[in-house]
Amino acid sequence: MLEPEPNDATPFLPGRGGLAALRKAAAECHGCHLWRHATQTVFGEGRSGARVMLVGEQPGDREDREGRPFVGPAGRELDRALEEVGIDRGDAYVTNVVKHFKFEERGKRRLHKTPKRFEIEACRPWLDEELRVVKPEALVLLGATAAKGILGSSFRVTKERGRPLESDLAPLVLATIHPSAILRAPDDEARQAERAAFARDLAVVARELTAHA
Repeated sequence: MLEPEPNDATPFLPGRGGLAALRKAAAECHGCHLWRHATQTVFGEGRSGARVMLVGEQPGDREDREGRPFVGPAGRELDRALEEVGIDRGDAYVTNVVKHFKFEERGKRRLHKTPKRFEIEACRPWLDEELRVVKPEALVLLGATAAKGILGSSFRVTKERGRPLESDLAPLVLATIHPSAILRAPDDEARQAERAAFARDLAVVARELTAHA
């Protein structure tokens, strides 16, 4: 019989090392119950010293199967916007506040379920370590779940999106929508409007990075 999870990833952190050590340790993380049904841990991707860190909610179905963040349809929207504003994804570190896919089964489909607060808090030590190692100049929070998980439950992306926020997490902290919101838009016109607004938010980051290059 499996022991109950501690709802805290801290016991699974490596004692030392960089991103490679963190990724290896995270693959064995049983800090909360989400590991039981997910295919694998989906850790962040990028290099130490990346100027931008982008943080989403959790891996989706495709990410869970491939073991890489933002490789599905939402990832393509993110790549499109980054390219438009001149940010090379190779110069960015992408990750999620929760490292395992949370879902409900609907027939043969696995449908995303929003992680609960305790699941986000259990996984937070991994994100803290990623921030410590990467030390990004800009931290971009993608969507309400990531923003609330990091900045507090009262934070509202709709009110604060696209403008620099006061935080000691990085020199520049900014929140915007999750790129999956573009995919949920009801028609082509709405999708184009969401894409344009998303790119405008990321352009704020691009301008700040250029100004401090």
